[in-house]
Amino acid sequence: MFAVEVRDHIMIAHSFTGAAFGPAQALHGATFVVDVAFFSAELTADGVVVDIGRAHDALKAILAPLSYRNLDVLPEFTGRNTTTEVVCKHIFDHMADAVRAGTLGDPAPSRLRVTLQESHVARAWYEADIA
Repeated sequence: MFAVEVRDHIMIAHSFTGAAFGPAQALHGATFVVDVAFFSAELTADGVVVDIGRAHDALKAILAPLSYRNLDVLPEFTGRNTTTEVVCKHIFDHMADAVRAGTLGDPAPSRLRVTLQESHVARAWYEADIA
């Protein structure tokens, strides 16, 4: 299995609902380092998993509506805690749509992993096949 990974970051604000979140129930900021890994058993005719430039452009476009925003007020997150895991899945779904649209190469990657690192000691990811 071949893999290529691209990276960017976002700075966001959010708050959580529920006693399990303690002080994070208050509005606070976070900077996430975002990694997206593309997996494929085959390479394109150019010998790559994906075009890194296109993959990075797609990631930037997906992150732009989240960057420097309070996630609590975005319609796509209404009524949800925007945990690191939830944000991973949101980014995954949008990147999977970009892969399915054929914007990253042919053959398209068969699997994605989106990792958000919230500090040097904590990260979360969502990984799945692209159906």
